[in-house]
Amino acid sequence: MTDARDRPQITLVTPPELELSGFPDALARCLDAAPVACLRLALSTRDDDRIGRAADALREVAHARDIPLVIESHVLLVPRLGLDGVHLTDAARSVRKVRKDLGDEAIVGAFCGASRHDGMTAGELGADYVSFGPVGATPLGDGRRAERELFEWWSEMIEVPVIAEGALDEDLVRSLAPVTDFFAFGAEVWAAEDPAARLAALAAAMG
Repeated sequence: MTDARDRPQITLVTPPELELSGFPDALARCLDAAPVACLRLALSTRDDDRIGRAADALREVAHARDIPLVIESHVLLVPRLGLDGVHLTDAARSVRKVRKDLGDEAIVGAFCGASRHDGMTAGELGADYVSFGPVGATPLGDGRRAERELFEWWSEMIEVPVIAEGALDEDLVRSLAPVTDFFAFGAEVWAAEDPAARLAALAAAMG
């Protein structure tokens, strides 16, 4: 293990739908409850006006705390909305083009499911990080999970930072903390009655 992997960091993922009248305050409470390294805007809507208004509101909250804001999938909105980068969901397929389009300063991450091959390819093509998941059991998707062995191998063999995400709980966090660089928490936090307290509890489980 390298020193960089001694303690993971947190990426906080927004819910797919949010109400701008109250969510920025809830977000601020979360960002103040635990150290967050990156915020990911992951809305289900394809209405660019709604996405833009959400990005403006959340960017203000995140940047006030020196936390970068990346957006899921919508590459063209990164420069237009003054965002820090993009989280791609199509494994390694877009990494090369997006890196060229956005330049070296932008954050470019790639979600690669449970595929070691896709993760390695994404890293080779210029991804700043690779994300694997879901880690926990979920009724969604095709049933494949990113097992601990994948993260063990990655942490020993690959220098590109890795994120564990999907259906996480404290036990999984404790198990994976020694072999991942980041945890991405989303639904695990926002489904709780007190999201800030839930995020703090998950952060505490990282050790």
